[in-house]
Amino acid sequence: MKPVMLSMLLAGLFSTSVAAQQLNLYSSRHYQTDEALYAGFTKATGIKLNRIEAGEDPLILRIRNEGASSPADVLITVDAGRLWRAEQMGLFQPIESKVLAERLPAHMRASNNQWFGFSARARVIIYNKSAVNPADVQNYEDLASPKMKGKVCTRSGSHIYNLSLMSALIEHLGEAKAEQWARGVVDNFARAPKGGDTDQIRAVAAGECAVAISNSYYYARLMKSDKPEDKKVVAATGLIWPNQKSFGTHMNVSGAGVVKSAPNRAAAIRFLEYLTSNSAQTYFASGNNEWPVVQGAPLDNAALTSLGSFKMDTLNISVLGRNQPTAQKIFDKVGYK
Repeated sequence: MKPVMLSMLLAGLFSTSVAAQQLNLYSSRHYQTDEALYAGFTKATGIKLNRIEAGEDPLILRIRNEGASSPADVLITVDAGRLWRAEQMGLFQPIESKVLAERLPAHMRASNNQWFGFSARARVIIYNKSAVNPADVQNYEDLASPKMKGKVCTRSGSHIYNLSLMSALIEHLGEAKAEQWARGVVDNFARAPKGGDTDQIRAVAAGECAVAISNSYYYARLMKSDKPEDKKVVAATGLIWPNQKSFGTHMNVSGAGVVKSAPNRAAAIRFLEYLTSNSAQTYFASGNNEWPVVQGAPLDNAALTSLGSFKMDTLNISVLGRNQPTAQKIFDKVGYK
């Protein structure tokens, strides 16, 4: 063999070997505690993790625009709606993995195995202890009750968290009743939607409104805070797990999928499988107050444990994405801005 050809062959073998030991992760998770999660993957596998971080939608558009030449192996982001959107753009590929099939509950695997939920967030009701009888707000439907007139705070109806909740309600109640619910919530607003979930909790504590919808991990953060003002917020409020006698509390996810053009497919699958490990599930819980999705995974978080057990909604995560166009249509129709 000629020296030049041998040199080219060796270079090719070398680059393939290096590539097999790398993973290019596009992440919109902006939590500092994820550093330990990613470091744990490299320690467990020896695979170097290269990370690009940006907002959810810019990352999705970037992968789409990069096309077949995208260096992305895995997209990890929050909310089933965004993952479903990436699927609809043709950005993911189906993954068959015995580990994922055995470790993840069926409802945490998209129906076509193109993306998966690895940690869960509960959409809960927060109430002011001095202004509301908790018995009056045990269900999402109660937020539309005449009893709650002028008492409800939420963030924007166009936000993906509320769209996913509405997607679940469309599935459980039907489109007509879901629209009736949305109209009732709008009629009960204490003020126009604004701010994030923590702002809603603070507004409830301050008496600006009496009830609000929030993801559970925002409340857990306040519970773990040493700041006096945060302690006052927690003392003034209570948390309700909605719909315990019906379909259960709405759960959304932080999830991931393997990009269709992934140059390091084997490493990408190993990363998804790693996210189901007990150590990774513990990082999700302890680092960002999210719920593990793997049955039996340790829950090392005193704040979450203190909130007690509850019945979770087990709608397949694909539904939360599929119903979002209808959810947005309804919110627009009833003026939930």
